[in-house]
Amino acid sequence: MTQTVQPGARDDQTVRSGSDSAGEPLTYGNFIGGEWQASVTGRSFASHNPADTRDVIAHFQSSGPADVAAAVRAAGDAYPLWRATPAPKRGEVLYRFAALLAERKEGLARAMTREMGKVLPEARGDVQEGIDIAYLMAGEGRRLFGDTTSSELPNKWAMSVREPIGVAGIITPWNFPIAIPCWKMMPALVAGNTVVFKPASDTPHCAALLVELLHEAGFPAGTVNLVTGSGEEVGSAILESPDVPVISFTGSGENGRQIAEIAARRLKRLSLELGGKNGIVVMEDADLGLTAEGIIWSAFGTTGQRCTACSRVIVHEKVADALLERLESAAGALRLGPGLDPETDVGPLINAGALDKVERYVEIGRDEAHLVVGGRRPDGWPELDHGHFFPPTIFDRVEPMGRLGQEEIFGPMLSIIRVPGYEEAVTALNQTRYGLSSSIYTRDTNLAFRAMRDFETGIVYVNAGTIGAETHLPFGGTKGTGNGHREAGHAALDTFTEWKAIYVDYSGGLQRAQIDNRD
Repeated sequence: MTQTVQPGARDDQTVRSGSDSAGEPLTYGNFIGGEWQASVTGRSFASHNPADTRDVIAHFQSSGPADVAAAVRAAGDAYPLWRATPAPKRGEVLYRFAALLAERKEGLARAMTREMGKVLPEARGDVQEGIDIAYLMAGEGRRLFGDTTSSELPNKWAMSVREPIGVAGIITPWNFPIAIPCWKMMPALVAGNTVVFKPASDTPHCAALLVELLHEAGFPAGTVNLVTGSGEEVGSAILESPDVPVISFTGSGENGRQIAEIAARRLKRLSLELGGKNGIVVMEDADLGLTAEGIIWSAFGTTGQRCTACSRVIVHEKVADALLERLESAAGALRLGPGLDPETDVGPLINAGALDKVERYVEIGRDEAHLVVGGRRPDGWPELDHGHFFPPTIFDRVEPMGRLGQEEIFGPMLSIIRVPGYEEAVTALNQTRYGLSSSIYTRDTNLAFRAMRDFETGIVYVNAGTIGAETHLPFGGTKGTGNGHREAGHAALDTFTEWKAIYVDYSGGLQRAQIDNRD
């Protein structure tokens, strides 16, 4: 038998993984108005370990619109008090939350690896991003700055301030189940908004553990609410609610466009962080050893399941063969396995659908290009039989406008595109519907600065891979990667605040701005 419980029983070192004293998986409730409670639907779903699908982590609520309505009401009731709390005091709660994340980092990372599959060092990095953004936004509580300017009239004060918007709908993906919710919730909360949080159904356990820590940190009841369930039932209800004026979503481009249409009908504030088809340009003067290391890490870290993952290498034809030799050797040596195994380099894909998608693109690649390494599920490894594993795969002589060169795969697949020079590399890099992250490897300083100007992406790296963004700079992309908003850095506050201009006239008389007063 399973039971609905408040998550979080643990010792000081580890986070509970979701089993009772008899080893049975727990059933977690939604967190609404400061309490854990069952869904009104009476339905639940299981979260499985993608490295071994026989391992059931826990059960979660298959919620519906009524649960969302209850969460929105709780967030709406909490909003006036939280908004009225001085921003520095709100920041102090964020500081406590950041400290709890840091204290529980190892247990959270292990729970994440079990549920999402990424190798443990990367899971630790995921939690660290949450810690970093929490501390960064906690500091914003003491500097939620506007502008003070001179008025065009005498004896008149002019300034602007940021104000919260209301209840924020936070809809997050599975690939960064701690970092991305923190990237969204921390600026929302420090600015004075309250939150209804819908996590991906592949990683609800991470979400429950995160919300438990938010509650423990001292966020008032109703300030943060968690509702688990499908996008069709829960996500749509959040989007359609007239009492949720701001939405932040990270996910696929297809879902993002649908969300944009729904949000537009209600004139909601909307931040979309969508896909990427990121490229690394390798010039003929590049340090090929350094370049190969950066490409392997960018392409196959998190099993290629990052929106910033490198899926294209656009390489000068003079060094293409030498680089490919290094990449083939390095990719072939990467070890597949469960993320908790310290010998593992590449963990599983998130689910069976992701595995099937990668296999479909391998077949496309066999028609379009030349397979160099990988390309089939591992066999002869019984310990991998119950997981969603696929080896690092490289295709050479990919056409820039072919399907491998244009479509987001979100898996451990890398395409090599050969070009005769810099101008052709820029054209190949920019001719996609996405514009998230890019990189150039070169020893030529002038060329590096040209790339900073020419690459049509929101993030540009020089002599580094396409992953590794830091929380104190804005994160996001151009074109089909999103709708222009940015996460992280102080720019993240723009999604969750409205600007208010304030004028104070202390002249004692009527002054008319923009009216010609010559007497």
